[in-house]
Amino acid sequence: MKIKDQPFYIQSTAVLFGLVLVVYALATLSEILIPLAFAAFLAILLNPLANRMQKWGVPRVLSIVLALSVAFITVALVFYFLSTQIIQFGDSLPMLKQKLGEVTITVKQWINTTFGVPITKQDQMVKEALNNSQAMLGKTLGGLLGTLAIVFLLPVYIFFMLLYKTLILNFLYEVFAEENSTKVSEVLKETKGAIQSYIVGLLIEMIIVAAMNSLALVLLGVKYGILIGCIGAILNLIPYLGGIIAIALPVLMATVTKDGFSTQLGVIGAYIVIQFIDNNILVPRIVSSKVQINALMSIVVVLLGNQLWGLSGMFLSIPFVAVLKIIFDRIEELKPWGKLLGDNIPTRHMGEMLRNRLKRKAVLPQNQQP
Repeated sequence: MKIKDQPFYIQSTAVLFGLVLVVYALATLSEILIPLAFAAFLAILLNPLANRMQKWGVPRVLSIVLALSVAFITVALVFYFLSTQIIQFGDSLPMLKQKLGEVTITVKQWINTTFGVPITKQDQMVKEALNNSQAMLGKTLGGLLGTLAIVFLLPVYIFFMLLYKTLILNFLYEVFAEENSTKVSEVLKETKGAIQSYIVGLLIEMIIVAAMNSLALVLLGVKYGILIGCIGAILNLIPYLGGIIAIALPVLMATVTKDGFSTQLGVIGAYIVIQFIDNNILVPRIVSSKVQINALMSIVVVLLGNQLWGLSGMFLSIPFVAVLKIIFDRIEELKPWGKLLGDNIPTRHMGEMLRNRLKRKAVLPQNQQP
């Protein structure tokens, strides 16, 4: 007997049990699945370049190697640029540390004068907070080390995914029934388009935001404005949460290196304008892919991704849900879930339409009476 013929409580239990197993498998196999997920998305991104080279007569293996080389050189140039800024930042680190200590003492004295909290008690509270955050810090560092490990595995996975692309596609077609081949083709085509549009859009958005951040910080006289602006643009890739950290960094730098609060207020004002431009102009026109995920679901899946796979999960959550929506929209039983993830807001809800329909049915016999 099929599951869909069973009572609702049995169906819901089976679905819940399946979700628990999937989440458990994703968490347990995270060290293997995270590099594969990143590699799959990047392979889709590099696939057009490799295909173009093959059309020019370049052998398949060589075209894949050249596509990977272009990606590697691009990333290396970005890291070289950031490293030069970081070296300059390291030279001033002792001076910044001294000024940060002076600012900390001033803040403690202000708290003591304003709220009557002794400095010794403040030190104790800070110490307890640091002790409580050690586990979170260890998790963050573990996620960072895991991300660094991904970097070394990515080229290998991407190479083989591009090399065995035809084999993988044939498997996806053959694993489903022949009558579903049209739907499979549509899902694969839209998935490729959505991922390419999303990743390319993010890269363009990151470059524009980095330029705006750096220009604003340099004009405001914030030290290491280019470095902090670029870091803020990278953090901005984390939806909704990275922007908060991106604002905190230049405000902290201005607090340490500047007197008064005018620069901090200028940084906050500039970043508010940049975020407005980013959210209302750049994202809708550049980052928007063929699949739109509404803001509520975006926040939820980013938080769930962080809980499941840490920093990597936050980056992967949006394109992963976009792929799920493409699949949901193609399966009749899952279309309501696709609508829930989507960004199309209905003007009327189903309950109101149903009540109006029942009212019309109730009034109709009376109007037809002689």
